[in-house]
Amino acid sequence: MYIDGYGYRGTSFEQRYQCFSASFIDKPHVETGDRIIMPPSALDRLASLQIDYPMLFEVRNDALERVSHCGVLEFVAEEGMIYMPYWMMENMLLQEGDLVHVKNVTLPKGTYVKLQPHTKDFLDISNPKAILETTLRNFSCLTTGDSIMVAYNNKKYYIDIVETRPSNAISIIETDCEVDFAPPLDYKEPEKPVAPTKGKEQAVAEAMEPEAEPKFVAFTGTGRRLDGKSSNYQPQPISSAARPSDVKQSGGSSSSSRFGHSQQSAGSSSLNGTRRSHGKLVFGQNAHRNPKENPKEASKESEQEQPGKEEPKFQAFSGKRYKLSN
Repeated sequence: MYIDGYGYRGTSFEQRYQCFSASFIDKPHVETGDRIIMPPSALDRLASLQIDYPMLFEVRNDALERVSHCGVLEFVAEEGMIYMPYWMMENMLLQEGDLVHVKNVTLPKGTYVKLQPHTKDFLDISNPKAILETTLRNFSCLTTGDSIMVAYNNKKYYIDIVETRPSNAISIIETDCEVDFAPPLDYKEPEKPVAPTKGKEQAVAEAMEPEAEPKFVAFTGTGRRLDGKSSNYQPQPISSAARPSDVKQSGGSSSSSRFGHSQQSAGSSSLNGTRRSHGKLVFGQNAHRNPKENPKEASKESEQEQPGKEEPKFQAFSGKRYKLSN
């Protein structure tokens, strides 16, 4: 059944219209909500149907498969035309004069909605909750994926509808709805303070492990001869794990090896001393020589040593001899 050539048929309202923004009509308050202006013929058809109130509509852009929902403000538009807020036309990617499919629907009352501002400037408002409540009074329904516009203090704030419950499209007329906010799209978390980088010298010092302290070793050091020359003798270090009895034994043998030669030299020198004539004292290893020999000759003989021979070991009571003459 067709009425007035507009193609109304059945028990539901469904019609195509050319859409234009509210700037084509002298009604600027249309931009502050989601309600559209329809022709009078649409009111006649809706009045004859058994529909739920308030009147809610599904608006579809068939060319791009974009869907939104809205209410109706007035029925004063020209036939075949509707006027809607410009932000709604942007959501549906509509241009002035494009065809739009309008159908009446029944939406459940909303219980939860999650909003996300485009910019964090919206949070700088002194009381954003009160501004949002005042703005949503001009809205009939909300659809997941839409971006609504909130005008405040000569500035427009856009807010995305991230989630709605219990369905993707809900009615917010005379209902208690829980509202949650997501972080703004341009929000950046504060950067964590970075610990100062360590210098190379400090890093190297920390990487190096502390050197182990040397253990105590008894009877260590270097020996010195009586004539001032360095000694080739190197004492063997005593292990810290050695038993006390071993230390005593090793000490006794060491002392005998170190001083045995000196004792022998002392004995021989004393023996040779008994052979000397009375009245004269002779010191040194050349005491067996003729006392009449010149000391200069003895010094020459000591200097004529072969360079290839090793240096003799330390002997006690050794050196040049000198004659004490009366």
